[in-house]
Amino acid sequence: MNMTLGRRTFLRAAGLTAVGAVAAACTAKPGPSVPQTSPTTRTSVPPSTSSKPSGPPDWNALRGKLSGDLVLPSDDGFATAKRAFNPLFDGHNPAAVAKCAKPEDVQACVEAAGGRVPLAARSGGHSYAGYSAPDGGLVLDVGGMAGVDVQGDQVVIGAGAKLGDVYSALAKAGRCLPAGSCPTVGIAGLALGGGIGVLTRKYGLTCDRLQSAQIVTPDGKLRTVSAQADDDLFWALRGGGGGNFGVVTSFTFTTVEAPTVTVFSLKFPSGSASDVVDAWQRWLPSAPPELWSNCVVSGGPSGACRVGGAFVGSSAGLTSALSGFSVTPSSRTMKTLSYGAAMNYFSGSSERQTFVASSRIITDPVDGGKIADLASGHKGMDLLIDGLGGAVGDIAPTATAFPHRKALASIQVYAPATASSQDAARKSVSTVVGGLADAGARGGYVNYIDPDLPDWKSAYYGDNAARLDQVAKKYDPNGVFNFAQSA
Repeated sequence: MNMTLGRRTFLRAAGLTAVGAVAAACTAKPGPSVPQTSPTTRTSVPPSTSSKPSGPPDWNALRGKLSGDLVLPSDDGFATAKRAFNPLFDGHNPAAVAKCAKPEDVQACVEAAGGRVPLAARSGGHSYAGYSAPDGGLVLDVGGMAGVDVQGDQVVIGAGAKLGDVYSALAKAGRCLPAGSCPTVGIAGLALGGGIGVLTRKYGLTCDRLQSAQIVTPDGKLRTVSAQADDDLFWALRGGGGGNFGVVTSFTFTTVEAPTVTVFSLKFPSGSASDVVDAWQRWLPSAPPELWSNCVVSGGPSGACRVGGAFVGSSAGLTSALSGFSVTPSSRTMKTLSYGAAMNYFSGSSERQTFVASSRIITDPVDGGKIADLASGHKGMDLLIDGLGGAVGDIAPTATAFPHRKALASIQVYAPATASSQDAARKSVSTVVGGLADAGARGGYVNYIDPDLPDWKSAYYGDNAARLDQVAKKYDPNGVFNFAQSA
């Protein structure tokens, strides 16, 4: 997860994790610079010879059509404009970065570059695989479309809005939207991949609150999609991953009244990880939906483990819910907060951090001893197990593109890395991810997208993969938004 060093220090102290999202939020993703031939990727239909564009885009013409800036490699500020959240991708060199302030800017970019160079929409830039910084591609930076307009029980949010700004505006209006926790994650990537968060078990995924979305599709059209208009595309946008079908420019969500939230942290002595993980997996499914929790296992021989979470309600209600947890912690903290303060509690420093990460999905409980053993050999790594269930499971797995409706939890494998250590970190992460699959955790969360995950398509989309492929072929038959891990 895209925590900073300061955030990791905070989590170790509090026993918490930013759910769902820190990148939790993988932003919209680009097309590749070379054709994809893997049988697991979407098969695109080549454009006809007469209509196939040739040569590079006319950057000067595009610049004249944009209300924002077009930043080229020769321009001052390009090094900053191209930058994603994770410094490991600073070596990526897009052909240009377009600062999009309105949907017409996105349309101009799709018209100018579609079929000529890869396209990548960027909201927060947290893509775990660096897909929002494509070599040789055009980055559509939607940060200029960041409005948060609360309208009664609905909110219209621009695709470039960051979660910190979303929460601030909602809290002022006394409203709540379940979402992730990292303040710099973009709403677009989070919602399009599902949107796991600390209020998920009570209010559902972020995508479950989506009423409509404005999107520029590969044909350059600006569409407003909903259950009544382009319903197949609307289905795909709720969990099908960012960047697969076009560039979303705004979202309309339903909200709920902002609740009081009681947060908590439980710490356990060294060597207790196996027992705590087993107890946590038995306890959470029977906990009330008002309670969300996670379990964090730290890598290394100590077997350190902590449990944290949030309860929609009072400390008395939380105390009752915690009474069913069978392992006694060495310490416990609890605090009742407003909705806005609770979201701030779960957020941390927004500074950039280098990391490598992946995920698996736990459907049936996985042996705690196996999880503890996998973590013990990788010092510095964290296994972040974020609870699902509750309202997430009230929706059928095929009702939206997010397939993990009956899962117990997602488990993120997160390892800090540097430019020199990233290869070793990736190997460690892959080893643990493979071990989790062998232990029965075989799914994956697309917002923690991993180019090295061998079974990524079935892991991310399950039985929904075939329908997603049909939607992609319908709206993007020429593969304008095709890339290495397209839906």
